[in-house]
Amino acid sequence: MLTLRPARPTQAGELTELCLRSKAVWGYDAAFMEACRAELTIHPETIATSQVQVAELDARLAGVARLCILDGEAELAALFVEPDLQRSGVGRALFDWAVAECRAHSVSSMMIDADPGAATFYRRMGAREVGLAPSGSIPGRFLPRLQFDIAP
Repeated sequence: MLTLRPARPTQAGELTELCLRSKAVWGYDAAFMEACRAELTIHPETIATSQVQVAELDARLAGVARLCILDGEAELAALFVEPDLQRSGVGRALFDWAVAECRAHSVSSMMIDADPGAATFYRRMGAREVGLAPSGSIPGRFLPRLQFDIAP
């Protein structure tokens, strides 16, 4: 059974490792992954001060999403799923959670700076490409910038 719940600050390390395992499915080498480590690290303070949701499948940690809402604008800052659980509905459930949170806060759209490999997932969810965003980890690298419009 898939359940969603708020992350606990004590899970920060475990969630960071999940993010790194999930990112690695796109075939990045060790140097690239190390360059991304700081950006993918989830700190206890991040969990305590933002909206971080975890998915559990049969009591196993399956995925994590982080949503930032500020001044009526939303950014899906992270959505990662355990590699062996991808394509099992975990990502969709976390995405749906983020959309519901946006609705609850009267936000009309959610921005996503997506890994190129993950952009297809967001497009399937209904997001559209609106440009490029600089990578927070790799100088000179740009990521697809997507927008998901929140229906009332």
